[in-house]
Amino acid sequence: MRLTTESAPTAVAADLAEFVTESPSSFHAADAARRRLTAAGFTELDERAEWDLRPGGRHLVVRDGAIIAWVMPGGAGGAGGSGVGGAGDAAGAGSAEVPGFAVLGAHTDSPAFKLKPHPDFTVEGNLQVGVEIYGGPLLNSWLDRELCFAGRLVTVDGAEVLARTGPIGRIPQLAIHLDRQVNDKLALDRQRHVQPVIGLEALTGGAGEGAGVLGALAASAGVEAADVVAFDVVTIPAQEPARFGLHEEFLASPRLDNLSSVHAGISALALVEPAGLDSIPLVAAFDHEEVGSETRSGASGPFLADVTERIIAGIVAGARAGAGPGAGESGPVGASGADAAGGSGIREASAPGAGRVREAYLRALARSVCVSSDAGHAVHPNYPERHDPVNRPRLGGGPLLKINAQQRYATDAVGTARWARACAAAGVHYQEFVSNNAMPCGSTIGPLTATRLGMTTVDAGIALWSMHSAREMCAVSDVHDLFRVAHAFLSGR
Repeated sequence: MRLTTESAPTAVAADLAEFVTESPSSFHAADAARRRLTAAGFTELDERAEWDLRPGGRHLVVRDGAIIAWVMPGGAGGAGGSGVGGAGDAAGAGSAEVPGFAVLGAHTDSPAFKLKPHPDFTVEGNLQVGVEIYGGPLLNSWLDRELCFAGRLVTVDGAEVLARTGPIGRIPQLAIHLDRQVNDKLALDRQRHVQPVIGLEALTGGAGEGAGVLGALAASAGVEAADVVAFDVVTIPAQEPARFGLHEEFLASPRLDNLSSVHAGISALALVEPAGLDSIPLVAAFDHEEVGSETRSGASGPFLADVTERIIAGIVAGARAGAGPGAGESGPVGASGADAAGGSGIREASAPGAGRVREAYLRALARSVCVSSDAGHAVHPNYPERHDPVNRPRLGGGPLLKINAQQRYATDAVGTARWARACAAAGVHYQEFVSNNAMPCGSTIGPLTATRLGMTTVDAGIALWSMHSAREMCAVSDVHDLFRVAHAFLSGR
């Protein structure tokens, strides 16, 4: 479904539900975002190749389970006539300036159980699967649910394929008759009590090669189990998202933290027009946020810095190309020619070329703003004392602006003003979230981005109940509002 800024809340929620269903793992989420953006006219770039970045271009890059997509300003009345692609900035002889970035950051992963090496084993005639806990799930919420397994397989020849089984697993809870105190306190051993059952040994002949979960995954991907040499696979509840409530005002779904933000970002970016932009709208959906982000595809890794620096290098290269013969032809970043930067690929006529690119990049970062969009907490009606006594965000009350004195969220006054401007432009009311002092909050990619790149950063997102449950819930109207604010922000309004 192609959304528009006029799409109804129910349509946006239905499209989010479809996106969640397409995205059982971070790798699937990055691929689903890639496919949606490609259908909207974006061109996928290879990090190993030269990039041809021209005014008005729409591009994306996938790195493992993460994706970054952006729109190059340009066109009639666009920033292409006010610095982007203009010769003055790159040559250092004019007043034209490189644009900053309007970044909407999110993450593609969610708490789950991750498949261990040699996962298949048998206990008391039952086939089970060895899993490791990924992130901080509400463990009890995963009990007595049918589970699928999904992720990336790598075969002996190095090929990567996506795989997803049907509902083959379940973590059965112990009957109350065998644990009379379970309703007083449920205590799950993180090793012994959370290993899913996937079948009966008598029907499969044991957990041999191709018989267990790896066989099911390989079959779903159309490869031979014997050819699979490595995998990154997690569990996902089989039950699909659904609306409910007296007026179907709620959405229940796995992975709302944080596919709600990924969906809002890519759906909004697909609608941004390049003409008239004063900044570069960019959506960055990282992996591994739930486990610390310190990976090559996480927010603490180099992915965003790598991409944004190459974008500015492309603008500088295009500006200098336009200043000489064949003006107006940007050419690829990394094109051969008078390259005094030691093979860096940026077309410069003198040794300071690489320095000019770096200076232009730092100026761009200084002009940039990041909205770190990640789900937050609405006041829970059964536990109202767990929340701040004054700031009481509610489901259906609009997206959250998240604030924390310890900088677990990166929001400051400058970022708040930019967020408020986008909300006003979208006609959306927002709510402040701040933790009860006795209940320390979690963190997001916001402080990581602010620390690594120095961008003004604000933390936001929709409000949830049951965060980190196998099945979270939100208000349909909040999904719609976040999409509208994302579009206003990325459009520079």
